[in-house]
Amino acid sequence: MEVVATVMCAALYAVGAYATAYIPSPWGFGQFRPAVIIPAFFAALFGPLPAGIGAAIGTLIADSVKHGTLYFGSLFAAVPGNFFGFYMFGRICKKFSWRRFIIATHITLTSANFLTAFLYLYAFKFLYMQQLKVGFTDLLTLSFGLTVWWFVTMLPFVLIITPLLIKAASATAPSIVPEDVKNRSLSNEFPKIGFGLSLLIPGIVLFTLGLLVTFTDLGKIMVTANKLSGIDPLQILLYCSGIILTPLGLYSIIKCSR
Repeated sequence: MEVVATVMCAALYAVGAYATAYIPSPWGFGQFRPAVIIPAFFAALFGPLPAGIGAAIGTLIADSVKHGTLYFGSLFAAVPGNFFGFYMFGRICKKFSWRRFIIATHITLTSANFLTAFLYLYAFKFLYMQQLKVGFTDLLTLSFGLTVWWFVTMLPFVLIITPLLIKAASATAPSIVPEDVKNRSLSNEFPKIGFGLSLLIPGIVLFTLGLLVTFTDLGKIMVTANKLSGIDPLQILLYCSGIILTPLGLYSIIKCSR
């Protein structure tokens, strides 16, 4: 079952990741990837190894097909980042609850995305390709920017769509779903306040960071290596993230408190 789950996770993730592979981040590298719902789904149902290995293989396939050859940037960064992230996701959800699922989502999308971003920029772009002629502070800043981009563009998909996929699998194929997952009622046990806060708090933090970058000396420190028409894309990303996530979180909290 684990072997089959690993193969299915890799294949579905490769297809899903490739479908949006040509939508870049504001810096021109790093992709829009809502397909993370696939390894998150497999992590919750089949555990850390099928999800981690499947995600690592799937992202390598998608990146290599996009570039027309074995893509070393994926080997340097995306493969270890995806394996680490979804292995950890599966470990956290080993004793499944929806609260653990939300915690796993936040921990994974923060730590694994930063690991992937830093490895891609430092190990691949800076050391291996020698394409980035910037200081270490700029590398960290770009890594932070990519982490924010991935976090914000992945979080709503994982928190909203993956639970629906899990419950659909519980209803249509109960034999492959662990008992502790099947017994968790999405309607009764899903922590709706926690879900709202998981959107609201990052939204407030990201919008506040945008204000600090704009109006304090923090903006001088967080200088990115690339610009979009002279405008710092990190500031745009921080503001847009806050504007999107904060109302979503407030709406969820208000709706479930009625």
